[in-house]
Amino acid sequence: MSGQNEHRYDDIIGLPHHVSPTRKPMPRWNRAAQFSPFAALTGYDDAVREAGRLTESPAELDESRRAELGEALRQLHEREAERPVARITHFVYDLYKAGGAYVTAEGPVKKVDPVYHTVTMADGTVIDMEDVVTVELLS
Repeated sequence: MSGQNEHRYDDIIGLPHHVSPTRKPMPRWNRAAQFSPFAALTGYDDAVREAGRLTESPAELDESRRAELGEALRQLHEREAERPVARITHFVYDLYKAGGAYVTAEGPVKKVDPVYHTVTMADGTVIDMEDVVTVELLS
């Protein structure tokens, strides 16, 4: 049987390549795309990864802790002109699922705005005072 397979194309192997007189040849890029892998579930891996990502719930602070934070933020506001260096840990809500994560911003404080209840760091980070859990004055 192997001898039979060796001569299967002998009758056409020497013929010239056919070129259609009425149709333009397909660009090489499109021909290659016919053989590219097919992903039926585009985005599935990302969805699984997102579902498995963990978030935290914001902590509930008691009144005494809120008073301590209020005093620390007041001191930051009073020293705003000195550009005090502070380490502020705050809760950042997740854009895609319930909860969020605690983030610590450290550096010079640019502005403390008691009207809008925000602290703006020198690097442009804006922190909502309602989400602050710790404030440490470093200088």
